[in-house]
Amino acid sequence: MISSDTPEIKVVQTNAGATDGQNKCPKCGATDIALNMGSSVLRCNFCRFEFEAEQAVGLDTDLSKLEGTVVGSGAMNITADAEDIVTLKCSSCGAEVVIDTNEAVGARCHWCRNTLSLAKQIPNGSIPDMVLPFSVKKTDAQSEINNFVKKRQFFALPAFKAEFCTENIMGVYLPYMVVGKNTRASFSGQGERLVRRYTVGTGKSQRTVYDADLYNVERQFDLVIDGLTIISSSDKLNRSSDRTNNIINAIKPFDHENCVKWDANYLRGLSSEKRDTNIEDLRRDVDVKAKDIARHCANETIGEYDRGVKWAHENLDVKGQQWKASYLPIWLYSYQQKKNSGNGLLHYVAVNARNKKTMGSVPINHLKLFLFSLIVQIIGTVAGIFMAFDLFAAVDEGIVALALLSSGFLYYYFIYTKYRNKKARFRHEKDTKTTVSGVVKNDRLVKRLTRLSNAKMSGANNLDVNY
Repeated sequence: MISSDTPEIKVVQTNAGATDGQNKCPKCGATDIALNMGSSVLRCNFCRFEFEAEQAVGLDTDLSKLEGTVVGSGAMNITADAEDIVTLKCSSCGAEVVIDTNEAVGARCHWCRNTLSLAKQIPNGSIPDMVLPFSVKKTDAQSEINNFVKKRQFFALPAFKAEFCTENIMGVYLPYMVVGKNTRASFSGQGERLVRRYTVGTGKSQRTVYDADLYNVERQFDLVIDGLTIISSSDKLNRSSDRTNNIINAIKPFDHENCVKWDANYLRGLSSEKRDTNIEDLRRDVDVKAKDIARHCANETIGEYDRGVKWAHENLDVKGQQWKASYLPIWLYSYQQKKNSGNGLLHYVAVNARNKKTMGSVPINHLKLFLFSLIVQIIGTVAGIFMAFDLFAAVDEGIVALALLSSGFLYYYFIYTKYRNKKARFRHEKDTKTTVSGVVKNDRLVKRLTRLSNAKMSGANNLDVNY
């Protein structure tokens, strides 16, 4: 259960004082400005002067003192009838320049060649509160993608190998919500501590059993969650689509604390996808992730329960929360795998453009993999039969024979997992920044359990991840 006592929403204007038009170099006044990926700062393409954009302001608060719901103005609800076409007036020559915000947030004046860009937030999701600059160069991203695919060449689809070219990779800013929460977590249930492990019976009836002490366990603590990120593109959120969307999620985390105030010049020469979801569309997913995080933070307080803990009641009381819209950078390679049925699968190989973390999906030549798995299965079956006749009596025959008899299936699964990475994800429950304080423990011995057959507590859920 997640509860919240946040009766009203406070909106922070993160673009206060912003004006559409020309962003000029502070040294020479030129408007031809772009990102220098090597240093993550803006550079004037005329005089080569480099300068940093303003830091994101208005939302950098102490989350442990956060109360209510605070929302950046760039994260406000998208207006259904908001215009995507914006007309800017050039302050140099007076010409009117039309920008389609579905395609770009800046354009050159067709008369004086000065660059115009959007700075004001408009209610169609195209202008966030902040942006995280690229810091990984394209050549470095190409190298990471090449290395990733090189390790998956043997069973790769022939058409993919023939067409693979990292020159096709794109630098993309994807829309995310960056969420902070100030919470109080409460858990109650039962846990088991191992007392002893011993063997009973003789011969074939011999087995290992366990004695354990059963406790009632309660934990309460203050939990601050800082920078829980969720993609705010409905297309990339769709986990059942014909795209390997989980790959994009798996390259997190991003160092969101280094985001800067929105400046369209960071997008020059790069692609972007605007937000098309609202906070209410994302709230359930964020709440589930927050509860996973709290459950795993609780694990730091129950180390003595080595057989596990079964929580019966879990509650996360949200005292305050903060939502910020952000553009976060990735390098993306995509490949459309065509199928005879007509429904293809779009494979991604993605690189985090801040830390080079790479994950991807490579299309598989299933016929080749099946034949090799069949060969492995035949060899494994023959070896397993010999094992059954005690030809390898020095080894635990049961376990090894079972593995050999399943070797083809295990081989197929291993290769498929390595190439497709269907279950790859960001471990939000462990790798999101958190601060735990004010821990209250209440444990009470219930009874001793004897001659248990299971090595871990039955029904233990303290390691569960629900998302």
